[in-house]
Amino acid sequence: MAEKSKAVPDDTAIHRQVQDARDGRDPKVIARLPSGWAVFGERQFVRGYALLLPDPVAPNLNALGTAERSQFLIDMARLGDALLRATSALRVNYAIFGNVEPALHAHVVPRYHDEPAEYRAAQPWAYDWSAAPAFDAPAFHELGELLRRELTRMGAARPMRYAPGSREPRPPVG
Repeated sequence: MAEKSKAVPDDTAIHRQVQDARDGRDPKVIARLPSGWAVFGERQFVRGYALLLPDPVAPNLNALGTAERSQFLIDMARLGDALLRATSALRVNYAIFGNVEPALHAHVVPRYHDEPAEYRAAQPWAYDWSAAPAFDAPAFHELGELLRRELTRMGAARPMRYAPGSREPRPPVG
């Protein structure tokens, strides 16, 4: 008896966010990188929390070929480098899980000396994310510009068809 292949979802939140980034509908976009999209996180539990979303979306890191995998990891590190240069971060934490959203995405988390003592040395998931401030486009405009300039200086940023969030958001489904 043939084993059923496991279907990979193609309509995850990551898929929708990548499509919105392509369409200029996502104000959280920082820059287009060779492997995908650098975006600010929806919840800013630390200032500058960002993600790297692959384009095209892949189910996980191991599904990428060697060149694509290498590029994704290089872009993840470059986003961290840009965060270090554009903020007062002491270091950057990196994480790739894919347990909640079954699509590849990397968390890039700047860490600061002025974080509360109980969180300073803890992993980022120790924070209460539900209490964290939501991303606010006007409040992050300057940091987004600094990061885009730094990524461009590094040769990592690619041209985008639209300015981040310049087009109307897509209407809610349902």
